[in-house]
Amino acid sequence: MVDKKKKALHKGAGHRKRLRDRFLSAGLDGFHDYEIIELLLTIGTPRKDCKDAAKSALQQFKTLQNVLDAEPAELIKVPGIGPTNLFGLKLVPAVSKRYLRQKMIGKKLVTKSSELFDYLNQTIRDKKIEAFVAIYLDAKNRVIGDETLFTGTVTASVVYPREVVKSALAHAAAAVIFAHNHPSGDPVPSPDDLAITEKLVQACHLMGITVHEHLIIGTEGYYSFADQGHMNQIRSKLK
Repeated sequence: MVDKKKKALHKGAGHRKRLRDRFLSAGLDGFHDYEIIELLLTIGTPRKDCKDAAKSALQQFKTLQNVLDAEPAELIKVPGIGPTNLFGLKLVPAVSKRYLRQKMIGKKLVTKSSELFDYLNQTIRDKKIEAFVAIYLDAKNRVIGDETLFTGTVTASVVYPREVVKSALAHAAAAVIFAHNHPSGDPVPSPDDLAITEKLVQACHLMGITVHEHLIIGTEGYYSFADQGHMNQIRSKLK
């Protein structure tokens, strides 16, 4: 009986080592989503096979993204996942977000909506409620900070230009980029989105702050007000 247990433990340890060696040699290329979840679960589960738990989590939440974004209270309902081994599932996305944020700070970003999307895609895309974010830039258009200013349904009645300008001045920002998510997944702007953007550009202009962009993030991609020419149209009205 003891020998069988040792053999089973050894087999599980060998499988885990093979997964880690594959990742270290080639990254995540060729990995199934359940294998990625399995690897993350092993961070908090040093002596237990995690394959079945990983497959169950993927079956319940359908996608890797949904597993990583799931609340802890929902994750621990999955057989084989508990308060300890969900640690890796929560740690790695948090580290990724911080890494992308720090990578962005100090970088000249304003001309690259795709890079801005890469950061925001990890930060606000899959939130179940809308989050309105401001990214602050210095006079050389380098990112100096970011802040979530409003949450909930983003409409002209809840996004206050005065508060936005106040926050930009507190950061000593010369320019700003706005972004918010659409939980519906569709990034196409609503009439409220257009109205908010125009009001914010006007309010910031009065204080000498340039608004370079307003990006809407959805699961189906993103919508760039700058790329679509809206920012130039709004600024032309201010001259």
